[in-house]
Amino acid sequence: MNDPIADMLTRIRNSSMRGKSTVSTPASKLRAWVLDVLADEGYIRGYEKTTGADGHPAIEISLKYYEGTPVIRELKRVSTPGRRVYMGASDIPTVRQGLGVSIVSTSKGVMSDANARSANVGGEVLCTVF
Repeated sequence: MNDPIADMLTRIRNSSMRGKSTVSTPASKLRAWVLDVLADEGYIRGYEKTTGADGHPAIEISLKYYEGTPVIRELKRVSTPGRRVYMGASDIPTVRQGLGVSIVSTSKGVMSDANARSANVGGEVLCTVF
């Protein structure tokens, strides 16, 4: 697998379109940090670390719905392994005039765009959520 973050985002996108309550993905620290930001911003209910059927560590993600529609309407990968996107604190874009969130990997950890701007740190823009 070349891009584990894109794989996780695709699993979340596909499961929410199908109306699933949970989705499983292989575990990694970066995936957990991205899920922490999604949970803090209210896009998912939460997640827990489990063991998959093959014995490898996995993460079980609980998706969130409002009146039957998924809370996550749009989930896009910005920085890819072939094209990394780095931005300074003042250059981090707002998503849908501030209604969405950009997830940024900074030197102080993975955080939302608002937190990165307030901490005055830039970094790699991983994905956008609306």
